[in-house]
Amino acid sequence: MRIPILTVLLICVAGSAHADGTINNIITASDKARLESYETIKKQALDEAKTDGNAANVAELDKIFTAAALSFNEDFDMTGDWQCRTTKLGKTTPLVIYSWFKCRVTDDGSGWMLEKISGSQRTKGRFFTESDTRLTYLGSGYIAGDQPKKYGAGADTDEVGYTYKTSKDSFRIEFPAPARESLLDVLELKR
Repeated sequence: MRIPILTVLLICVAGSAHADGTINNIITASDKARLESYETIKKQALDEAKTDGNAANVAELDKIFTAAALSFNEDFDMTGDWQCRTTKLGKTTPLVIYSWFKCRVTDDGSGWMLEKISGSQRTKGRFFTESDTRLTYLGSGYIAGDQPKKYGAGADTDEVGYTYKTSKDSFRIEFPAPARESLLDVLELKR
């Protein structure tokens, strides 16, 4: 009898950690600081990309950011398979838009979890509700063939970003000040 009761208690605690907004108990101080600087970082990254990026990529970048943030509460189920691509802005190279790869979103009963399942640079993590139109993503970046580390393992792998629904079949995550290469990474996902 002790095992089932303990299991129920653990499930209740795990579920409430994601459902009641206790992201503050999970997010690292450095990731909290990145989110606090999000607007400044995004502006600088967009300025660099639009000033020094090639014209075709800048036009594509404008398309990425023209979609307004929509409500996540309007019959939106994130679970399933997605096409996803990364755009890197600022710092090492002003603007790079990669090809489309594969991502998958699952729900373990306590919230949506994302995993990029193809390509060399990957991510695995969880979404937390911040508002009706914005989620926070906490994840771990890793290279294909490696095992992803648990979020909180260190600044080299920890990833944080804001997530925006852009249509009934698309959303994007904006990662301010990622550990490598750029000022802002954007992961677009579409059905």
